[in-house]
Amino acid sequence: MSVTSVLKNENATKEDTNIGFQNSDFDVIIESARQVIAPLWPISTFAARNPWMGLEKQSFDQVAGWLKHTRDVDIYPSVSMILSAKRKGEIDESFVKESLQRWLDSQSFNISQDKVEHFCHSALKLDSLPSNLLSSHELEKLAEEFSELNTNNIDHGSMQPISSHIKGQDSERLLDILDYHVIKWCKLYLDDSQAGWKMPNREDGFYRAWKRLTQYDPALSKKQRDSLKDFPQDAKSALKKALYALEIPESQLQSYLEGHLLSLPGWAGMMLWRSQQSNHEQKLLTEYLAVRVSMEYALMKPYLPISKPIPENKVSIGHLLASWVHWGGLSIEEWSNMSVSEQNEYLTLAYQFDDIVRRKIWLEAWELTYTNRLIQKINFKQSQTNDKKSTLAQLAFCIDVRSEPFRRQLEKEGPFETIGIAGFFGLPIATCELGNKHSHSSLPVILKPQNKIKELAEENAFNSYQQRKKIVNSLSNTFKNMKQNVLSSLLLPELSGPWLTLQMVARSFTPRSADPFIHKLRESWLRKPNTKLSLDHVHNTEEELPVGFSKEEKVKYVNQALKLMGLTANFAPLVVICGHGSQSTNNPYASALECGACGGAAGGFNAKVLATLCNLPEVREELSSEGIEIPEDTVFVAAEHKTTVDELEWIYIPELSEAAKEAFDRIQAIMPKVSEHANAERLSQLPNFKRKLNKPTAEAHRFATDWSEVRPEWGLARNAAFIIGQRELTKECDLEGRAFLHNYDWKQDENGDLLANIMAGPGTVSQWINLQYYASTVAPHYYGSGNKATQTVTSGIGVMQGNGSDLLAGLPWQSVMKSDDEAYHSPLRLLIVIQAPNEYVERLLKEDSVFREKVQNGWVRLANVDPEGRWKNW
Repeated sequence: MSVTSVLKNENATKEDTNIGFQNSDFDVIIESARQVIAPLWPISTFAARNPWMGLEKQSFDQVAGWLKHTRDVDIYPSVSMILSAKRKGEIDESFVKESLQRWLDSQSFNISQDKVEHFCHSALKLDSLPSNLLSSHELEKLAEEFSELNTNNIDHGSMQPISSHIKGQDSERLLDILDYHVIKWCKLYLDDSQAGWKMPNREDGFYRAWKRLTQYDPALSKKQRDSLKDFPQDAKSALKKALYALEIPESQLQSYLEGHLLSLPGWAGMMLWRSQQSNHEQKLLTEYLAVRVSMEYALMKPYLPISKPIPENKVSIGHLLASWVHWGGLSIEEWSNMSVSEQNEYLTLAYQFDDIVRRKIWLEAWELTYTNRLIQKINFKQSQTNDKKSTLAQLAFCIDVRSEPFRRQLEKEGPFETIGIAGFFGLPIATCELGNKHSHSSLPVILKPQNKIKELAEENAFNSYQQRKKIVNSLSNTFKNMKQNVLSSLLLPELSGPWLTLQMVARSFTPRSADPFIHKLRESWLRKPNTKLSLDHVHNTEEELPVGFSKEEKVKYVNQALKLMGLTANFAPLVVICGHGSQSTNNPYASALECGACGGAAGGFNAKVLATLCNLPEVREELSSEGIEIPEDTVFVAAEHKTTVDELEWIYIPELSEAAKEAFDRIQAIMPKVSEHANAERLSQLPNFKRKLNKPTAEAHRFATDWSEVRPEWGLARNAAFIIGQRELTKECDLEGRAFLHNYDWKQDENGDLLANIMAGPGTVSQWINLQYYASTVAPHYYGSGNKATQTVTSGIGVMQGNGSDLLAGLPWQSVMKSDDEAYHSPLRLLIVIQAPNEYVERLLKEDSVFREKVQNGWVRLANVDPEGRWKNW
């Protein structure tokens, strides 16, 4: 994480706003600095994000050390989490010994092996050093007599903003005052129609809008406003001027900008995301830094010049000596009789085997325990004689971990085959629902849509529907405008009070009845007509994306989806393409419970598109010529798995063949039982339920409609593995809803393209989800979003705690914790298991340098099961 400056100019003057920096080089510095943050999507399109996605060229251990050193952020599980997992039997202590031995083998100390092992084993009990020992006068005296330990500290390289070292007149750090100002301006600029008044001059960009308005900011003194008056109009020039005025050395510019980005990583992440969405705002992160550092200069000007603080790397000798007394059984007399070199060896061991290393060893043991137990569950002796002909229906579900328990319950009830595939089904589309002018992407956020699919209806029915929809929208807009208008807001409570009071009482005391009633009332008024999809390509130059598909694209996407599912032969009479969606009320994080990859988009629309394409005669004819023969009586239908209530909602059912109708009726008959069992399993994991449920499905519906419920479901909590292989490998295995399951048959993937695509798409997204949950659990104050009950939705884009915090980027406390003291999510790095010969994995690692980097640097763990059923950890 050390920073190397690329700026070269020794002849700069303070009057020169360019201060000798070359524009291209400065762009490189900003681009390099921004790797320490990750893009943050608006909460309405919440997508799981790996907060360290720009840092994966470093090892997990290096990043952990760097974050601890620079931000005091700890990304290893806490001692209390580890001890809780140990009590619950989630950690096998034999793996702790194995992990310790690997660490010892990598070290070298001039101390007897017995003493080293005794000290380390004792320290790994994770008990705290006694306070009376740490404050011992005798120990303090011995520590003072010892010369400073030479620890060869590495400069982790992150220069903190100099405002963090200065306090104002009210003893508040200038950095906190700076954050307050920056948050205020970010909220104004990024507002997504929540505020009644928009920020003036916003179309000119963040920096210019801020520069004009800051001259009227009453929160700044006249001197502070005057110091900003003559700043350049160009953001980059202003940033350079502020950095030079603050006397930041050229060699530390990148590190200094990193420090500023890490001060408010949420707001900076939102600026980064916006900069990636359009050419108009592609310099937005530079503008953000210009505003922030210019404002820092205005606050710091009375204190300039200041002497640069020297980072303190001094080691507490007393603490290290106390650890030897407590864990190593060392007496004061034994210490006093040692030579200085021996004492240095003992202290070096205690220094290197610190709290972070100890918790790293426990994390590795935790991960190894999970891996070992997964090995014991997996069906290595899978049957090779499955009778596909007896299969009534094949159901393709998203790889989402919430699908696994539902699939398991479904398979118990009859001759059904379930399949795992990424829930957008390989369709790179933006969807436009009936009557909407705007479309939204319906695919993972790491991809860009290539086609637009619209919902269409007959003209008369469409016009009538639009009129009714306009009335609803007009009422909503009128209500909002009246709230924000000074005079009409006085009248609004009198007009809306009776209706809103009735609604509040009904939703509070009878949520299961009230919410469906309100929903049905709205739907019966709108009366959305029957729709069809614009699947055929339409040439329209006004559209930014092609509407519909060409014939070649239809065949290509169906072919690709079927191969990813491993469904190229032995088709059942009924094939169900199942998207998934969630349901909750009064929940800012509702989109986080939808697809974790697709920005909060549910998968039903994509399922309907794929099923419709699969039923087209012209598509089947072309597939037949490519060796994929779909029987005439096989019918594709589409459904959506509602994860909060574990039910299937049918969204596309064409005319069924006799065999398909039999299969459909069978699924309908067993679905109540499947839902009942799946809900009982899922709800039993929620902290509210310690008793046996009589009506789990009814209770699940209450959770989905109760607007006071902070935890309608667990989402993807406890995810731990991504298994790529045939269903026979995991069938009848209770994976506890912790595994992403993607079908894969290596025999149909001779050149490895399918595996490479799975790893580049679903594999990457699964890792992002895993690290999002990991980070929100181990460092909730920095990467989480706190308690849902105290969150404030701000600017229509995200949440804060209170009215002046960072824009919170992670998951709420209720998504990962059972209680204040007990985590529900187990913070384990994702284990990727591939069912394929070793040479397939070797080829993947050789050809995919990004994935190889993740494995080598400890961001994911990798294993494979070869054709003989042998397990190998990579």
